[in-house]
Amino acid sequence: MLKWFFFALIIRPVVLLIFGVHVRGREHLNSNNPYIIVANHNSHLDTLVLMSLFPLGQIHRIRPVAAADYFMKNRLIAWFSTQFIGIIPLSRKVERSQTNPLEPLRQALKAGDSIILFPEGSRGEAEQMSKFKSGVAHLAKMTPDIPVIPIYLGGAGKVLPKGEALLVPFIIDVHILSPMMIGDDNIQTFTKRLEEVIENARKKDL
Repeated sequence: MLKWFFFALIIRPVVLLIFGVHVRGREHLNSNNPYIIVANHNSHLDTLVLMSLFPLGQIHRIRPVAAADYFMKNRLIAWFSTQFIGIIPLSRKVERSQTNPLEPLRQALKAGDSIILFPEGSRGEAEQMSKFKSGVAHLAKMTPDIPVIPIYLGGAGKVLPKGEALLVPFIIDVHILSPMMIGDDNIQTFTKRLEEVIENARKKDL
């Protein structure tokens, strides 16, 4: 309920009404089935914008993946991140004795949740993209029946640039692209294909 009220009373009014979000391809998110949602990453607003695309009745099923070393670093941040945002914390340092770090994500998808991943890792400069890491492709191999939804976000990095604390009114463009399945692709091929799809959307948006 905390998550529902947070998005209903604060996040959706701010994101959708104050800044404005122009969405293309919404028909690609017309199912209650789980997705792996993949997007470029320029701002802390990215996660909130992506979650605002879904009806409030589904918000409890949308789980962003976030760096454990940042979002679980103290009790207050950990409580807010898990109770209000519903993150799945992911360790960026893998120990040899550790089980597959992607297993919690697979379990969430198996339970019917959709997850949000940013394959660039950390936030980049506004309207720029960095090379994608292969974690999404590894997860797609683990869950081959779950569609991967590529999304390009334009403008969020200008609304709340990296390193800034003040919001700047700016229209955010959201391009929801056609679902992708890993099929017979290897890890490198699928990672590259996914990066190219989002990069092509970025170029068209310039």
